[in-house]
Amino acid sequence: MEPAPLSSLQEEVEGEPAGEDSSAFSAAAVPPRPATHSHALHKYAPLDWSAYFDEERRVVIPGTDDIFNVYTAGSEGPVVFCLHGGGYSGLSFALAARQMKDKARVVSMDLRGHGKSTTSNDSDLSIETLTNDVIAVIRAMYGDSPPAIILVGHSMGGSVAVHVAARREIRNLHGLVVIDVVEGTAMASLVHMQKILSNRAQHFPSIEKAIEWSVKGGPLRNIESARVSIPSTLKYDESRECYMYRTPLEQTEKYWKGWYEGLSDKFLSCPVQKILLLAGTDRLDRALTIGQMQGKFQMVVVRHTGHAIQEDVPEEFASHILNFISRNKIGPNGVEIPGLIKKWGH
Repeated sequence: MEPAPLSSLQEEVEGEPAGEDSSAFSAAAVPPRPATHSHALHKYAPLDWSAYFDEERRVVIPGTDDIFNVYTAGSEGPVVFCLHGGGYSGLSFALAARQMKDKARVVSMDLRGHGKSTTSNDSDLSIETLTNDVIAVIRAMYGDSPPAIILVGHSMGGSVAVHVAARREIRNLHGLVVIDVVEGTAMASLVHMQKILSNRAQHFPSIEKAIEWSVKGGPLRNIESARVSIPSTLKYDESRECYMYRTPLEQTEKYWKGWYEGLSDKFLSCPVQKILLLAGTDRLDRALTIGQMQGKFQMVVVRHTGHAIQEDVPEEFASHILNFISRNKIGPNGVEIPGLIKKWGH
């Protein structure tokens, strides 16, 4: 993506030339993009969320003007609460939700300034505000007695998930899954972000063209996922008569450092079972290397994918999540002890 391995700041952007560092985004590590030149634009027609999720809800936060859009799927098992990366939307987890919903309840929200969520200040993407939003949504949905929850966060959303878990305000939180974000590489990458954002396509004559670009020159490798998730990342500009990005990431620079600074220590301090999913062979920073050696978290390197693991390889991603739930014996209400409680899923 750029000279440094940007496994944590590939929000909506990929394809920048890589340097000599071994990285999930080096030319050797990223799989070929699907051929797209030989098909008509109907190949990139949008797909509706309802084929993947069961319900779309508006969660109103009491005492505020904030309304968060949330997609849900499944009716049994623990809650897998998903947080997307910057510039993405809750539909980033659509294909994975379809894979998981028979064994877990999947919830995927549009964060502030993204998707269909509306707030009193959509431009405030500070880590504190995003963290407060997620806690408020969970409380609005489940009250003081939530079911067992596993937080799952991709890139920027991974940072938010870590901060939510570290606050220790969510009762019955039993797992933390962070997707392709490492503090060391993220902080080193900040200097490149404005260039990366400015180099991506900015305007699209149609939603189909935006979907096409996302798999030809953008962040995704899975055409089906792009057809579901990309439309929710766009808005129509009447004056320019074209589609543009819903979230102006280039205007959020003042928040970038806060998203990732101190993330590794905070991740290691979270008092729940943890797994880090990385795209390719990105390096761990010193804190995570020591933490992994001490057995403080599980790390899985997912091959043949870009930054958006949950979109590019949804079946494999879902398998990792369900295995994490099963291995840690997380049932619908918490950790289940064999012999005392019937094991979940059997």
